[in-house]
Amino acid sequence: MTDLSTPAQFGELQLKNRLVMAPLTRTRATEDRIPTDLMVEYYTQRANAGLIIAEATVIAEEANGYERSPGLYNDEQVAAWKKITDAVHAERSLIVSQLWHVGRISHPDLLKGETPVSSSAIKPKGTVSLLRPKREYVTPRPLEISEIKAIVAQYKQAAIYAKAAGFDGVEVHAANGYLLDQFLQSSTNQREDEYGGSVENRARFLLEVVDVLIEVWGAGRVGVHLAPRGDEHDMGDDNPKETFGYVAEELGKRQIAFIFTREYLAEDSISAYLKERSGIPYIANMRLDAETAKELLASGKADAVSFGKAYIANPDLYQRLMSNAPLNELNTTTMYGFGPEGYTDYPTMAI
Repeated sequence: MTDLSTPAQFGELQLKNRLVMAPLTRTRATEDRIPTDLMVEYYTQRANAGLIIAEATVIAEEANGYERSPGLYNDEQVAAWKKITDAVHAERSLIVSQLWHVGRISHPDLLKGETPVSSSAIKPKGTVSLLRPKREYVTPRPLEISEIKAIVAQYKQAAIYAKAAGFDGVEVHAANGYLLDQFLQSSTNQREDEYGGSVENRARFLLEVVDVLIEVWGAGRVGVHLAPRGDEHDMGDDNPKETFGYVAEELGKRQIAFIFTREYLAEDSISAYLKERSGIPYIANMRLDAETAKELLASGKADAVSFGKAYIANPDLYQRLMSNAPLNELNTTTMYGFGPEGYTDYPTMAI
């Protein structure tokens, strides 16, 4: 019977166990988006996971929506990430880079006065995360086709940098209402060109990105992060099963390493359908507890399970889950910040 301790083969990625650390924005990089030595310590503490998906990492400065989130678009960032990947590998864990463009989920104050971009000129509801004083999102500017092609090239260059930084692969962040998700879902994509309208057109940008990452890494070291529930950043789709099912089928044709879905379990969940339609490994995530995670693995409904907030508060999460030990509580006031408090100071179990 498959359990957390069972090794797994996802494409070319050989995991020592089936616990995955979810990507978590923590804003501990420098103002120039360079990973820090504190980040080395943080990831090393959590390298009990079979696979770490590193925090969302912008592919260019103009792709950002958060201060102090890391980047992967210059040599200095590469050198700093290499310290992290080396430390994780020393613990026999794998780590992939999650490549990110936020699209409309930004603000001119984060973009040197420039207007955020998106699929269409549709303003998201709400205020910009972490910017103080609070500011509403603005109406984004639709990307020109030539700009879409340029962003695809930026993804490819970031994937090349990820290889130089020692990562084991890359994951495309196509979830949570960020740029690729804005093209994919019908509520945010009102284009009338080859990137809008039909599901095939709306998925085109994402699949073009996936294809250039496969050129760099090979399909067996590429994953895709999806959010079919559309419950972040004012998203929604007329037919999520059709839209995400089509994407899953196309990813299955490409035989990528894995699909990761941010979707809590409920009667209307479609992740099991996506797993079946794609035929490739599926990583379950969102609001999982230990019992549910273990059941998903034992039943074969998921090929691995991923925790985010629990990994923030429990650097030794794998050991705690395996021994049915109690978990530390998360301090939500220190999730974002600049120092070790709430980052590297959570206690581990006494041995």
